[in-house]
Amino acid sequence: MPTYLSPTVFIVLRILGATFLFWLLAFVSRPQKIKTKDLFTFLACGFFGIAVNQLLFFHGLNLSSPMNAGIIMALNPIMVAILSFFLIREALSLRQWVGIGIGAFGAIALTAFGSSYQFSVEKGDLFLLGNSLSYAFYLILVKPLMKKYDPITVITWVFTFGSVFILLFPPVWEVLPATSFQGIPPSVWYKIIFVIVGVTFLTYLLTVVGLKYVSATIASVFIYFQPIFVMVFTFVFFTLGWSEDYSASIHVRKILLMAIVMVGVFLTSKPMSKRK
Repeated sequence: MPTYLSPTVFIVLRILGATFLFWLLAFVSRPQKIKTKDLFTFLACGFFGIAVNQLLFFHGLNLSSPMNAGIIMALNPIMVAILSFFLIREALSLRQWVGIGIGAFGAIALTAFGSSYQFSVEKGDLFLLGNSLSYAFYLILVKPLMKKYDPITVITWVFTFGSVFILLFPPVWEVLPATSFQGIPPSVWYKIIFVIVGVTFLTYLLTVVGLKYVSATIASVFIYFQPIFVMVFTFVFFTLGWSEDYSASIHVRKILLMAIVMVGVFLTSKPMSKRK
């Protein structure tokens, strides 16, 4: 973006491509039939978790800086924790609140030290804030569905309804015909395929499977690992010859902040005692 694809077209390719893969997987595993009374929840998950989430994220990322995006994404677990308390009465222990705070501090600091951008509120930042809030709603709404249906059934229908909402978005039919797909080089197609398969299909599938075993708040806390993974892949991709050498930007201070993030995630996700 925006050289070959507009944010809206990228979203269409991402969501429709992942939906196709989910239906292939569902065809093999024979998904359960969803009940009429759960239809609204599935629609809401598709709306908040797919349509609104992706539209706000891609347009926000296109208008914001990497530093601002990283800081705003770090607010997601806090949003999930607060909404979980008010909507489904899921209370957290003091230790878990401390863990969320420590993880947020480490993630924000890692993002700030890793960016040359100065923080300033921009239009894209408001989109990213809305994206983070919509994803928080999705995590809370999809959690009860995991008690009734298997993960593949849930995520297949969530993406199906999300695809419908995306296709109902009026700008799609303005920018899609104007896109020159023939002019996209193979190297860019490889990246698009990675976004569809890796960042969308596998990520959403693994998230919904994880939600079968942990709360929405704990699931969201693992977003704090993203800055750490960026540093790890900096070395891996350079070693494989896929990117330039950015290792000079990684120093002791960042490694210490990585450790702080790990402590925060550990405190939040560590199970309570059996008696509690």
